[in-house]
Amino acid sequence: MDIELKWKLILWACWGTFLPIILFSTYQLVPPPVFQFEMVAFLLLMCVVTFFPIIVNETPIFFVQGVSIAVFLFFGLFVEMIFMQISILVLMFKLRVGKRDIHRLPTNSLMFLIVSLVSGLIYYAVGGETGENDFSFFFLGAILLYGLSVFLTNHFLLRLIRKIFYKRNDRFITRDFLWEIYSSLLIYPVGVVLYFLYVETGVKALLVVGVPYLILSLIITLYYSSQRLNRYLKRTSEFGHQLTERLNVDEALDLFINHLMSMIKSDYTFVIDVVDTHHIEVIRKAEQGMLSDQEEPLFLINDEISNLVINLKRGILYKKRQHWNHITCTLFANSIESIMAVPVLRNQKVTGVVLLASKQKRAFLQDQLTIVELITAHLGVALENARSYEETRAQSERCPLTNVYNYRYLEQLLLTEFERLKYGHTATLSLILLDIDFFKSVNDNYGHQSGNTVLVQLAERLSAFVGNKGTVARYGGEEFVVLLPNVEKEACYIEAEGIRQTIANKSFLIEPALGDIERKESIQLTASIGFATAPYDANNPFELLRHADRAMLYRSQKGRKKSCF
Repeated sequence: MDIELKWKLILWACWGTFLPIILFSTYQLVPPPVFQFEMVAFLLLMCVVTFFPIIVNETPIFFVQGVSIAVFLFFGLFVEMIFMQISILVLMFKLRVGKRDIHRLPTNSLMFLIVSLVSGLIYYAVGGETGENDFSFFFLGAILLYGLSVFLTNHFLLRLIRKIFYKRNDRFITRDFLWEIYSSLLIYPVGVVLYFLYVETGVKALLVVGVPYLILSLIITLYYSSQRLNRYLKRTSEFGHQLTERLNVDEALDLFINHLMSMIKSDYTFVIDVVDTHHIEVIRKAEQGMLSDQEEPLFLINDEISNLVINLKRGILYKKRQHWNHITCTLFANSIESIMAVPVLRNQKVTGVVLLASKQKRAFLQDQLTIVELITAHLGVALENARSYEETRAQSERCPLTNVYNYRYLEQLLLTEFERLKYGHTATLSLILLDIDFFKSVNDNYGHQSGNTVLVQLAERLSAFVGNKGTVARYGGEEFVVLLPNVEKEACYIEAEGIRQTIANKSFLIEPALGDIERKESIQLTASIGFATAPYDANNPFELLRHADRAMLYRSQKGRKKSCF
């Protein structure tokens, strides 16, 4: 059985067992007063306050304790426990907790039950009494001890729950810890004032203190929301600078999706590239916060949500499945509820789509949609810059005719590989140099265009033969170089012979310069090949090239029938 499932089953069993036992024992030990109409008014106030939680570090913080302390001080521990349990049900409804997270109900229920029990027993243990009490320093001290017990017990249980269910070892002082301190300093004094006013004036106190208390709760909630939005904007600004500095497409995409997952929790995240008006392509995918293996092949999809975003040129937000149930062709499984989709725009053209999906209802907020739109705008600029840079670099590094690397790139690569050889990162470095035999006769007899065709076909054969084992570069004219790191001399000879046979055993197809251009003609060619291996034959790049060149010339003089070194 899965460990997490085991803990959840234990949790439900504990809740079903201990909740009635603790409530019954509390009723017997600390009997509640006779039912009063004012109890209903306090309960309604607690339920209304529960509708203004703030989510800090994935933990809901709500300000019902300010009312519950007044309920405890006047009506006793049992009534406070019952009211708090009802408030938990209201909170679960407010947060739209689904089946996957239904274990949060017994978790929070037990947590607040234990908090109420521990803090209440401590209050009674120091001599505190409930009901009508006159103001005294002893009574005030007992209230402070009660509030401190609530705060510390609550925070300890939160850390324990995160460690068991979420495998998180948070620091003791976290953001939600600080927010609880700030809110307690505001909320608990109001609760104490509510109690004393209720003792003096009765139910009128709920209007005198309750309405300002609700306003205070709303103000704190709005303040936190604005602070969260400001943090998002600050991180987005910093991230935008980091993203636009990336001149590699893969690096930019990885940075983007990792940053997005750190800001907004989702079950699935997709980055889609708009190939053309009929095709879109998944270029990044993350599931449960983990980036999928980039070695997987990219795949073309027909996703109606992506196509809708492309046509609208704006973001869309679906808070539950009923809102998008009419869409049949989509990437998402039946378990998905919330979807956020944002276009990647560049020069008023949609170049991509970012999709986020969650199995929870109302998982994404409107301000999060705004943030995602901002960071995808940075992504559009970054991808355009990176692709332009890579295209320019490719043009400067590759031969425009054969599309293999040019001599300038080869020089730099040789220097780099010799540095790796120097520091022991590679054991050997082999270099194969080849020259097409009698290539001038091809140009003379068939024309220079046919000669170019031969060079292109030769480059394709060499690239296919070498594959990932090394690098193919055009050295100049009809000469090509193959660089093979970590290939010993004997293995290099086998590679060179394989290249020689690849050239000699298959004819080249050309179009004659004159006559019927539709007619293809095949010609047989051979190549002179020389090779050398460092550090045995050379101590620097240019010496390695010269050694291979001399071997190739020697091979040419000996009859062009095998590779030489």
